[in-house]
Amino acid sequence: MKKILLVCSAGMSTSMLVKKMQMYATIKKLEFEIVAKGIAEAKPELSSYDAIMIGPQISYALDEIKKMAVGKPVELIPTQIYALAKGEDAIKQALKMLGL
Repeated sequence: MKKILLVCSAGMSTSMLVKKMQMYATIKKLEFEIVAKGIAEAKPELSSYDAIMIGPQISYALDEIKKMAVGKPVELIPTQIYALAKGEDAIKQALKMLGL
């Protein structure tokens, strides 16, 4: 099972995207654990995840998180995917990040 972390400012604004991602992963029979956390809560746990996706509202933290998540793929979620909660597109981004 692959673990995907979505990081946003407080951990709540990504809940709809997480739900849509989980629905799509279930349909496609992908074994993903998808979790959303606020940046403060996420930082100490970065090593526990296989891929880290950053919400556009905290794009300022992208470089810092990349440095902290040594060896883990870290990418910004495009605004259109995030704002419209496009779960399928977010899963496709995660699959590319994981090399799957």
